[in-house]
Amino acid sequence: MRSEGNDWYRISDIENIDSPALVIYKDSVIKNISTAIAMVDDIKRLRPHVKTNKCSEAVQLMMDAGINKFKCATIAEAEMLGMIQAADVLLAYQPVGPKLKRFIMLIKKYSQTKFSCLVDNVETAKIISGAAKENDLQINVYIDINIGMNRSGAAPEKVSEIYHAINNLSNIKVAGLHVYDGHFRSPDFENRKIDCDNAFTIITDLQQQLKEDGFNPIIIAGGSPTFPIHAKRKEIECSPGTFVYWDRNYQQSCKEQQFLTAALVISRVISLPGETKICLDLGHKSIASENELPNRVFFLNAPDLKFISQSEEHLVAEAPVGHNYKPGDVLYGLPFHICPTVALYERALVIENKLVCDEWKTIARDRKITI
Repeated sequence: MRSEGNDWYRISDIENIDSPALVIYKDSVIKNISTAIAMVDDIKRLRPHVKTNKCSEAVQLMMDAGINKFKCATIAEAEMLGMIQAADVLLAYQPVGPKLKRFIMLIKKYSQTKFSCLVDNVETAKIISGAAKENDLQINVYIDINIGMNRSGAAPEKVSEIYHAINNLSNIKVAGLHVYDGHFRSPDFENRKIDCDNAFTIITDLQQQLKEDGFNPIIIAGGSPTFPIHAKRKEIECSPGTFVYWDRNYQQSCKEQQFLTAALVISRVISLPGETKICLDLGHKSIASENELPNRVFFLNAPDLKFISQSEEHLVAEAPVGHNYKPGDVLYGLPFHICPTVALYERALVIENKLVCDEWKTIARDRKITI
C-alpha cells in the first residue's frame, strides 16, 4: 500500500499546472474502488454515491470493476449516470415541483437505465404516481426513513402505513427502504458501531413487520462513516461515496477504513505580506469552506502553517519565524471535505506516474446538463 508519509503526491510537471487546481491520482482511485469491493461479500450490495466525484470517468472505473448500481442527489448527477448507461440509479432525493418533471424526462430519455427515487409521504407519492401514469411509466420508489439525521424522511412509526398506502397507487412500486445515518460520526469505531447498531434495530423491526405483511423490501443504508458496519449485514445495499477520493476529515475520523487520499488541491504562495505571513491562492472559491478555518485544508508539504484569514481568492497563513517560503512555491493541499471541493472545479487534472496524463470534466457539478 502507498505510504502516506512519503512524497507520493509530488507531480513532476507541476510547472505546467496553473493554480488553484484539483488533481486526481488515478492509481489511488482504482485502489480505493478495489478496497470498497473487498469490504462487502457481494459486489451487488454496493451502491456508491456519485456526489463526491461528479464525473463520468470515475464512475466508469467503478463500472469497469463490476459495480452497476449507484446513488445520486441531483438530476445532473442522474443524467451523467444515464449518459454512460449505468444500469440502476437511485435519485436519493424526493422530487417535487419542477424536479419531478425533470425526473420524468430523465427516465424517458435514458430508458436503458432503471431510475428510482425517494418518497417520505403519501401525498408526494400520489403526485409521482399521477405523473408516471400520465407518461405511461412505472417508477420504483424507496421510502426514506428518518432515524435521527433530522434532514428528511418519514418517522419510523409512520413507515408501515405509508408503505401500504403507496403500494396501492398505480404506476409506482415500493422497492424498499432508504436510511441515511450520517449523524453517527464518532472517531471511536466501537462507539460509532454501537450507535449505528442501536438505530438499525428500528429498521430490522420494520423490515420484519413488512415481510409479515407480504412485502420484501430492499434496504439501502448508510454512507461513509457507517459503511464498514453495514457492509457486514447480509442483503443490505451500502452507499458510501467519499471512498473514491477520501479526504482529511475521514482520514482522521475513520481510521479503520484503508482508503487512500486520491484528490488534492494545488496552491501557490503569491505574496509575503509580513515577516511571518504568507498569502496563497486558495480562497473560498477553491476549497470547501463550511468548516472552521483550521479545518478546510491540510498542506502535506507545509503542515506548520497556521491559517489567519480567507477570502474569495486568498488564504493568509502564519509561517514560523525564519521560514523559507517565497512567491511561486507550490503547496499540495488535502481538503477536509472533498465533495463540495470537487464541485468548485469544472475539471480535474489526472495524475499517473507523477505526470499529468488526462483531464476529467466535473460534468455533474452543473445544475443542468441537458434536462
